[in-house]
Order: sequence, then C-alpha cells, then structure tokens
Amino acid sequence: MVLRLERFLPYQLNVVSNLVSQALSRVYARRYRIGVPEWRVLVTLGQVGVMTGKAIGAHTHMHKTKVSRAVANLEKRKLLARRTNREDMRESLLSLTATGRAMYDELAPHALDFARRLTEILTPQEREAFDRALGRIAERSAQLVAESVAAGEIAAPHLAEADAVEDA
Repeated sequence: MVLRLERFLPYQLNVVSNLVSQALSRVYARRYRIGVPEWRVLVTLGQVGVMTGKAIGAHTHMHKTKVSRAVANLEKRKLLARRTNREDMRESLLSLTATGRAMYDELAPHALDFARRLTEILTPQEREAFDRALGRIAERSAQLVAESVAAGEIAAPHLAEADAVEDA
C-alpha cells in the first residue's frame, strides 16, 4: 500500500485550510491590521459577547498563549476590555469595546460575503452533504483526540498541531 500525500485526507484538509485562511486574511489583515489569532478572538467576542480567555481558547481551539497574546494586542489597540470575574478573581471577563464592536460590525459582512463566494460553486444539496460530512469528521476527530488523551498519548485536550494551522 502506498500513501499518496495528495490523497491523504488530513493533508487535504490542511491544504484547504491554509488556502482559505490566506484568502480570508485579505479581508481583515490589510484593512484592520490583525492576524489570525486576533481575528478569532474578535469574532468570538462579537458573536458571544463576554467570555474568559480560557473559554475563548476552547471555542477557537487556540492554545492559551496565543489567546493571551491576541487579547493583549486587541487590548492595546483599545478593541477589547477586560474586567475581573467576581465569581473567580483569578479570571478576567473579556468583551469588545465600542471601537472593537464597530470593527466587528464592519468586518462581519465582508467575512460572510467571502464565505458565500467560497461556497457558491456548490449546489444546496452539495453544501448540505459537505456540512454533514465535515461535522461527522469533526466529531470523529474529537473522539480520536479523547481516546489519545485517555491512553496517555497526548497530554492536552488540544493538539499542538492545531495551533500550527492558523486557519480562519
């Protein structure tokens, strides 16, 4: 049996992720001067409202150091505010400032248009099938990660490689 990289699903997913990320980053990198981690934090807070850094990391599948750096960069640019969590004084609750919310509100339609343009080549049936298949692959991947953690093969709930792929 020969392993053909171009037919190997993990490789194919990585290639697609990188290509989509490169194309999408043109929507926000030049105009807003933010990178992938900042984009993920900004969009997550725009979507959810208030979260801890730990919750953002879990939601975005980013390592806590990447989240921390992204939060610091957004806070420095006054796009994000932090306040102490009264229920757990060790944590900060993060939210977008008015400026951060305005950036999100301006950026979101561009991102949604990008996603529409990306998938317009698919019929509605193909898109539904793709979404189902992608969801099943994501679920199975999570199961495999959990099995690896339980077996002691990996130590953390997020694989280090997940951070190496800076997708949108």
